[in-house]
Amino acid sequence: MGLDILFIILGLVLLIFGGDWLLKAAVDLSLRLNISKVVIGMTVVSFATSAPELIVSINAALDGFPDLALGNVVGSNIANLGLVLGITVILGAIDVEKTFYKTDWPVMMIASVLFFVFIYFDGEIQRYEGGLMVAFLITFLIYLLRSQKLKTEEVNEVNNEELLPTYKVVLFLIFGGVALWGGSELLIKGAVGLATYFKVSERIIAVTVVSIGTSIPELAASIIAIMKKEKAISLGNLIGSNIFNILAVLGITSIIHPIKAMDKGLLSNDIFWMLGISFLVLPLVLLPRKMKLSKLEGVLLLGGYITFVYLTIA
Repeated sequence: MGLDILFIILGLVLLIFGGDWLLKAAVDLSLRLNISKVVIGMTVVSFATSAPELIVSINAALDGFPDLALGNVVGSNIANLGLVLGITVILGAIDVEKTFYKTDWPVMMIASVLFFVFIYFDGEIQRYEGGLMVAFLITFLIYLLRSQKLKTEEVNEVNNEELLPTYKVVLFLIFGGVALWGGSELLIKGAVGLATYFKVSERIIAVTVVSIGTSIPELAASIIAIMKKEKAISLGNLIGSNIFNILAVLGITSIIHPIKAMDKGLLSNDIFWMLGISFLVLPLVLLPRKMKLSKLEGVLLLGGYITFVYLTIA
């Protein structure tokens, strides 16, 4: 068991560093192309922070552990809203932008329901269903890019941004990719070993240990932003990550290799928790203080997440 825990820790460390390196390179490349920071946040950053989930899910599916792939995404989406958002708003209240109920939340719910329909009735996401998910994501991104108007100060900020040397960008891309792949291999090996040792399914390890691990980048970014008193972190960032987790991670993974749910607990329990906490965010944002999340809402979200983990493990 000790070796399995070591594999998990090393895997998570590699995933965190790999994701950070990939993110730095991706943002720098975007700045070189003179893309708005707002657009970078909605697209490049969201995809880069979902890279650990993507690599872990693809590797798990190819290695014959589909429950790790599914549990990783479902668990990460629950963790993003319950654990990460909960802790973030407990540490400091955040204002919610109007795009939350205009685009972000509706698209997240549509993606979640789409995922539910695709997997609930036959227990498998087929290649063509994965293709539909990716097509929906591309359509959403095109809409975002077309509707996003560049502001003069944003363009100036991008133009004045200090860029990394080209060799550093290349190194970040190479080492980031290698670290993500190596980290995913170690994480899967450790997770499967731990599940075997405790005689539980890969799905339970995936929706708890693995999903929390792959949500660490979002949690770290949120805490750092609160400590620096920056408002850069928003509910939209986490919802964007959830959208990418479903449409990009599961979509791309199932195109490469169809994903079949082996542990029915994912269909009878986990997916309903994901849908429930995703829906819960809407009334929390609108009530009692419209368009603001503070400590009370954070306690409710974190309490919900702790309850989910307890009931899953128990």
